[in-house]
Amino acid sequence: MKFGIDRLLDSPDLRKPLRGRRVALLAHPASVTADLVHSLDALAALDGIKLAAAFGPQHGLRGDKQDNMVESPDYTDPAHGIPVFSLYGEVRRPTDAMMDSFDVLLVDLQDLGCRIYTFITTLRYVLEEAAKKGKTVWVLDRPNPAGRPIEGLRLRAGWESFVGAGALPMRHGLTLGELGRWFVESLRLDVDYHVVTMEGWDPANAPGYGWPLGERTWINPSPNAPNLWMARCYAGTVMLEGTTLSEGRGTTRPLELFGAPDLDANRIVAEMRALAPDWLQGCRLRVCWFEPTFHKHAGKLCEGVQIHVEDGAYDHQGFRPWRLQALAFKAIRNLWPHYDLWRDFPYEYEYHRLAIDLINGSELLRQWVDDAAAAPRDFDALTLPDERSWQEEREGILLYR
Repeated sequence: MKFGIDRLLDSPDLRKPLRGRRVALLAHPASVTADLVHSLDALAALDGIKLAAAFGPQHGLRGDKQDNMVESPDYTDPAHGIPVFSLYGEVRRPTDAMMDSFDVLLVDLQDLGCRIYTFITTLRYVLEEAAKKGKTVWVLDRPNPAGRPIEGLRLRAGWESFVGAGALPMRHGLTLGELGRWFVESLRLDVDYHVVTMEGWDPANAPGYGWPLGERTWINPSPNAPNLWMARCYAGTVMLEGTTLSEGRGTTRPLELFGAPDLDANRIVAEMRALAPDWLQGCRLRVCWFEPTFHKHAGKLCEGVQIHVEDGAYDHQGFRPWRLQALAFKAIRNLWPHYDLWRDFPYEYEYHRLAIDLINGSELLRQWVDDAAAAPRDFDALTLPDERSWQEEREGILLYR
């Protein structure tokens, strides 16, 4: 199969509309060709492409920042002599001066298929600014490694943020190119938007489903996205960022596990199975111990649970990471009603709303966890209508069947 960047590089006809125009690239460390050449370097080597600028999202164009709320500066690329503008530094939206540096913006970002991933919000912001300035945006499409399944509450009005670009469910099942189409339609943007589609992408193919295992090398799109297994879990485990529990940052398996020094993991798993065994399908849970080298609980032995989705027990349609992680929170609340679970700290420059609510796009999940009388069926009653409505809404924007 071919990703959008590879099709663009291989086809002079696809590149014809770029001739004579100033081209910019929005990319990150996973923006590489099939030969593992960074897209910026590959485009710079082409005749007829006039690279005028580059943009880096959160964590940087080449990948230099480890944690959230660690900004990247603007700089001049030493190899190509063009300005590299940070969209996670002094600004989140490109300024007028940044927009004036190009005619066509190529967007080549590997997404993880989760609403909270900030690259989605960056795409929305550049599309909005391009519409204001009469610029052209092309998305060089890449796979959604989490595939097509849908899960989660949709973001509620008023809860938009840098980790919530719109009324998407947590696991949206779209590629970045398709997300761009949804933004253009839902926001009614008058923008010259194109998708260089992939060739041969079939998200129903096992064993990788959304990701072409054995065909393409996995490159971390952000520092704590080390493999496909993390991408599968991420729509659930990202919620750990809003809690006092470790999400495994500072270990070699971040966002595939959770834990803390004061937990009894066996009791948690038993309570989860008693509450909603059907929410645990498609994966295997393993009680484990780990000691983060940095971040939450650094240097302390944590007891916790690893979510395994890398073996034959994985069921792509049955696995529901968002419900699984919510159930873990519910189990902890049931077992230890006064456990200090929700982390109260600034999250993505939001200072007045709890991180767990910002992550979920409303207070609904936290309220369900904290309500001793609320059962899993009540949570499904909230969530299933959102999932059905999104299934219908996204149908018209799918590019791959």
